[in-house]
Amino acid sequence: MSQHREPVTAIGAPAAVGPYSHAVRAGGLLFCSGQIPLDPDTDELVGQSPGEQATRCLENLHAVCGAAGASLHDAVRCTVYLTDLAGAFAEVNEAYGAFFSADPPARVAIGVAALPKGAQVEIDAIVALPS
Repeated sequence: MSQHREPVTAIGAPAAVGPYSHAVRAGGLLFCSGQIPLDPDTDELVGQSPGEQATRCLENLHAVCGAAGASLHDAVRCTVYLTDLAGAFAEVNEAYGAFFSADPPARVAIGVAALPKGAQVEIDAIVALPS
């Protein structure tokens, strides 16, 4: 393992569905892999609506951040991937806004054709690690 980057595995987050780390710590930042709405205990997709799925994604990211000694509220940027950008944007925005009620990070929203396991939402983050 390189000393300038450190993979992070979060016990409270769903297992990775591919050959990647939950996150990588480097240069005072935490680069979190995208989280889909999987239940960390069952690894099953949860949430019927895009808003419910977004909430689960954010909870999973929060667990990943916690494993690195940070919080998702330390995020400097999030990317939200939606399979139905036009139809789900408002609902996901509401769930996202409830999670980041003050000082939200910068954000990008991208419409995509499909996501792993049939998810409607995936969210990743770049987080500033506490000193």
